[in-house]
Amino acid sequence: MRPVPPEPLSEFLHAAGVERHRHYAERAVERGLEPIPLEALPGDAARVWAVSGFVARSCTADPGLLHDLVESGDLARDYAPASAGDNLVRGHFAGRLDGALGAEPDEAALRSVLRRHRRREWVRLAWRDIGGLGGLEEMVRDASAYADAALSIGLAHLHRLERERLGEPCSTSGEPQHLVVLALGKLGAHELNFSSDIDLIFTFPRPGETRGGRRTVSNDEFFLALGRRFVRLMSDATEDGYVFRVDMRLRPFGASGPLAVCFDALEHYYQTHGRDWERYALIRARPVAGDIEAGERLLERLRPFVYRRYLDFGTLESLRDMKRMMVEEIRRRGLDHNVKLGSGGIREIEFTGQAFQMVRGGRIAELRDRSILRVLATLAERGLLPAYAVEDLTSAYRFLRDVEHRLQQREDHQVHELPDDEDGRRTLAAAMGYATWEALETDLAQARAKVSAQFTQVFGAVDEHGPAPAETDPLATLASGRLEDEPAAALMASAGFADGTAAWERLHRFLESYTVRVLDGRGRGRLERLLPDLVRAIGGQPAAEVTLARVLGVLESIARRSVYLALLCERPLALSQLVRLCAASPWIARQIGRHPLLLDELLDPRTLQSPLDRLALQADIRDRLGAATAGDTEQEMELLRQFKHANVLRVAAADVGKAMPLMVVSDHLTEIAETVLGAALELAWRDVAARHGEPRCGEGESRHVVPFAVVGYGKLGGIELGYGSDLDLVFVHGSEGARQHTDGPREVDNQVFFGRLAQRIIHFLATLTPEGQLYEVDPRLRPSGSKGLIANSLESTERYLVEEAWTWEHQALVRARAVAGDRDLMERFAAMRRRVLLRPREPGKLRTDVREMRERMRRTLGTGTKPGFDLKQDAGGIADIEFMVQYAALRWAGELGDYLDYTDNIRLLEGIGKAGLMEPRDVRVLTNAYRTYRARVHTKDLQEDPGPVGDDEFAHERAEVLRIWHALMEA
Repeated sequence: MRPVPPEPLSEFLHAAGVERHRHYAERAVERGLEPIPLEALPGDAARVWAVSGFVARSCTADPGLLHDLVESGDLARDYAPASAGDNLVRGHFAGRLDGALGAEPDEAALRSVLRRHRRREWVRLAWRDIGGLGGLEEMVRDASAYADAALSIGLAHLHRLERERLGEPCSTSGEPQHLVVLALGKLGAHELNFSSDIDLIFTFPRPGETRGGRRTVSNDEFFLALGRRFVRLMSDATEDGYVFRVDMRLRPFGASGPLAVCFDALEHYYQTHGRDWERYALIRARPVAGDIEAGERLLERLRPFVYRRYLDFGTLESLRDMKRMMVEEIRRRGLDHNVKLGSGGIREIEFTGQAFQMVRGGRIAELRDRSILRVLATLAERGLLPAYAVEDLTSAYRFLRDVEHRLQQREDHQVHELPDDEDGRRTLAAAMGYATWEALETDLAQARAKVSAQFTQVFGAVDEHGPAPAETDPLATLASGRLEDEPAAALMASAGFADGTAAWERLHRFLESYTVRVLDGRGRGRLERLLPDLVRAIGGQPAAEVTLARVLGVLESIARRSVYLALLCERPLALSQLVRLCAASPWIARQIGRHPLLLDELLDPRTLQSPLDRLALQADIRDRLGAATAGDTEQEMELLRQFKHANVLRVAAADVGKAMPLMVVSDHLTEIAETVLGAALELAWRDVAARHGEPRCGEGESRHVVPFAVVGYGKLGGIELGYGSDLDLVFVHGSEGARQHTDGPREVDNQVFFGRLAQRIIHFLATLTPEGQLYEVDPRLRPSGSKGLIANSLESTERYLVEEAWTWEHQALVRARAVAGDRDLMERFAAMRRRVLLRPREPGKLRTDVREMRERMRRTLGTGTKPGFDLKQDAGGIADIEFMVQYAALRWAGELGDYLDYTDNIRLLEGIGKAGLMEPRDVRVLTNAYRTYRARVHTKDLQEDPGPVGDDEFAHERAEVLRIWHALMEA
């Protein structure tokens, strides 16, 4: 937006700059210094003299300051080129201050040195910024780094002086205690303004009392005295100015609260009294002085308060209230021309980013960043804001911050108002590189309009007159408790319900339920605001009465956490998605009721109906687990379950929306399970290895870590998972040879390690937690079934399959596939499977074994004499097709070629057809019937309909499958 290069100065301003430089030159001569010619000064020196009275006045009052900046080279150089970092610049300032102060300065020396150095560095910052030598990043970095150094050094010396007076503050166990200074706002984010207050909180680790002083006082009293002295050191105005204006009003209980409290008291305050605006403030909190390491530990303790573990729906309402207050403040104070607080100003950009941080920071670690520009970039990367919106906000932020700094660099005043006088406007335009105020004003208006548009897009427009009164919406009276049945039923009918009386009875039962009656005022208010839109949305559905029952069932499950009601009030899209999905599937409705966190997935219909691919799933699960506290197994288990529920909901939404075919549905469900297994394996290995070390085998230098893999059988192995499928798992390892034991201090045999590892994986998957169960796990397909070891070496597994396994176990092997673990071992399992399947078999015995096993299943699992057709187990159903495929794969394994490596029935049937082992027509019949049956099973799962279909349904498919069965298995 800024002109690059800047427009030339007007004659008037150029002359003003020359005149100011002349005054400096005269004063330099008086002080015995050789004036530095204007043209010899670095950067656009004429512009600096013309637009910054602060720089001109400082250099004229103390010409030596300018000479020092030029002769040292500091005016022309970046203190930390090539983005070397904040710590380097902070170290530079700390070294300068320490050198000027000496070992044990008194308070008067502290006051003088900090102020004089601050003036020197602020002249340098303004010069480099206005003169085109530096940019925004350098400006805020150096201002923040100087503040860090000044606060840290000032506090350290004051602590020494206060300790000499009152003694050393210690904990009850005798550990010395130090103040921790937390910076909030711009300083906390390393984004300090040129002329800005700094928001601080004082705290200290532990209570106790001082030791070794003239008198003993409590730590509270010591740090209160130190804090007061510290604020005066920074804020008091002297002949040298001030260091920083300090604002302590963001501490617990504000101005009425103690100046410094211990960590436990601070944490208790936030847990008990903390409000959303305090969470908002703590997003940018950073320890800047005192015991930095203790401060970092404190912020880690406070993280659950700032960043809720789950998506914080209740925050949406609070943020909306905060936004409304922002708009009202602009109107009340007439801040339209304020580049920070006005509409489309800096605060709206920061608020937009920090709102996403509050809502989603507990789930997305990258959002737990203090820098607004990095947060905006993450929002674009994550698709939470469109790329164009982030580009608009980012460019506007840089532009507005530059304007803010030019306003403040004029006289080193904390000003954010655009000037309304001709001289001020002309000066600001020139400081920004514009030839005229009108040109700058046009760019300002465009930037602020883009910010305002995005701000409104995220939070919605604020109604100047507040929400519409309930009486203007007839449906709002439904929750009042004052309506008679007949008018209430009429209202339901007018909203689209065919049977208004039945719909009202259902709604009335919900409103009179215990769950609703015990809602607090806020929850009841949210429900009353929600009901009119909810009734209208449901009334537009084809089966409105059924959908109403399902949606109200969800509301009854979530109402006691009224923050979820707030989400549905705030996000009409989420409400419409909830209604649509509940109308389509009672299974989805039940899932959302059981796991309200799934409401997060309703916010964006684009992501809801676009299931993640394998790489995206892996990134998603890494992100979720990355938000867990290290070693918190319970939290990790909850996060794994949230991952599964959210991603299965995405698949189901696309499924009921007819956005993907059956095979793709199963592919996605299988990839979700495999991703979960991979993560569970990593977590389980970490935990077991932490106790026993890693399993190794071999001798000497050849001793190596033993590989491990998880093998999926059944639907998982066949890439045919459904919504309620369990996991048939077998665990294999590659331990062999000498010295098979772990390398940790609590050494165990490798077999013991892998047994515990397998049990740990099952624990992660099958344990019932508040978020439910990941998967029911069946490990009985392992060698020797439930009597055998839960984890076996690949060598012993092959030996069992060759020497002892029954025919049905070889049938199961047809659908076996390694799904997680060591890549090389997974490939070795595939090779072993192929060897076993290729072994010669006597065709007659094979056919008899397969047929007899299938007949037993029909008798025990089918409908028998009961009416209806069980799609899976009755004759002519899914199991018949699966058994024929397994029989063919075992009998003609050598003729299937590469198709033998596949584990899913569709591709095995394709291989059977290409090898000429069945008639092409029969292959097509079985393939189509299998797909048709499975599609219906998926539909029945989503409709929670476990029973058989009618006898007449699929009569043709059933007859054809039975015909092929008789020809292949019974002829």
